[in-house]
Amino acid sequence: MSYSVDEIIIQPATKRVKLDESENEDRLSDLPDCVILHILSFLNAKQAVTTSILSLRWRDLWKLLPALILDSSDFRTIPIFNKFVHRVLTLRDSSLALNSLNFRHNQPRIIKSVVNYAISHNIQRLRLYVGCHIAQIPPSVFSCQTLTHLELYFGEQTLFPKSLNLPSLTSLYLKNFAFCADENGRAEPFSAFNRLNSLFLCGCAVRDTLTLCISSATLVSFTVRSHSYDFYEIELCTPSLGTFGFTGKSYKKIFGSGLSCVKHVDIDVEIFHMDMQPSLILLGWLLGLTDIKSLTVTASTLQVLCLNSNILKTKLPSLGNLKLLKVNKKPLAYGFRKLLIDIKVQKIRPRKEGAKLRKSFKAGLEPSAPIPDGIVDFLIQNSPLADVEIVDCTWRKTQSTS
Repeated sequence: MSYSVDEIIIQPATKRVKLDESENEDRLSDLPDCVILHILSFLNAKQAVTTSILSLRWRDLWKLLPALILDSSDFRTIPIFNKFVHRVLTLRDSSLALNSLNFRHNQPRIIKSVVNYAISHNIQRLRLYVGCHIAQIPPSVFSCQTLTHLELYFGEQTLFPKSLNLPSLTSLYLKNFAFCADENGRAEPFSAFNRLNSLFLCGCAVRDTLTLCISSATLVSFTVRSHSYDFYEIELCTPSLGTFGFTGKSYKKIFGSGLSCVKHVDIDVEIFHMDMQPSLILLGWLLGLTDIKSLTVTASTLQVLCLNSNILKTKLPSLGNLKLLKVNKKPLAYGFRKLLIDIKVQKIRPRKEGAKLRKSFKAGLEPSAPIPDGIVDFLIQNSPLADVEIVDCTWRKTQSTS
């Protein structure tokens, strides 16, 4: 007989299935409770609760879970999900701390109850993927003393809170936030986080200023995922920054003392209109990264860099300490390839040659190679002994040269 999760958790205890402990015995059941709970923490709550039908040994184990993954998309209807969440929080052992909560839902009322439960149980890692307004999030989130890892993903752009008191926070992941300038005309939202180690921004923007200042003495890793509409500059005041990553189409001038400290860089960019500026901005990044040890780029990044027709003639004073250059040779997107051809056609005379180029593009022959000729040698001109690793993302093959 099979039982749905709704029958297991929502029905009264008298209707729960009772199985002999000898049934469904396996090696997993012989593990200590702490190990089993660690494994169950990687499952969503619906799956974890379902394990209660395995045997008497498993019946109440899920109530001891230190981590919960609650996602409304795992349920047929929202009312069923809401009822499930209520029962999970009611039946879970309330004497235990909830170390981690991953919650995805849109209704403000249940969001408040779940978040308040988490905070009252000394939450350390909180991930909220919600469609409601930030005003619907309990203010206690932004003054939680135990929170070390916070991820906030909103469906629409919302203002970043001005008043924050998160003394234990080390990791911050934000999506669709706008940062406002202060009374001094500076957008500097993270300076109050005295222990911040990792920062990830996705689709974020600034208002009332053109510069976002990342000011942190403790920040080690900074990643930006940029959309086509969020234009602003980034000033890095980050003396401990060791890793920088950038993905997207909207390029940003990045400056400040933080660039010279970076050791590991990962860049994956394209363009979304016929503009030579991205190539110059990208070159500017490379000029500022004076002490990096490893550089990971995509084929599209190298194509953008080569939009500057004089790039291979440029003397590059940086990258002298490079130990590893890694190129992810993933296929170029159709729209990006078409833009590359349009830019080339603009430069070609006579028109007949441009027509040939477009014909080659339609036949799939142009661009002729995802990695432009000479660009790898350009990047390692000051570090000829650096390892060069070409990763074929299409076939997942790797070839290395040194």
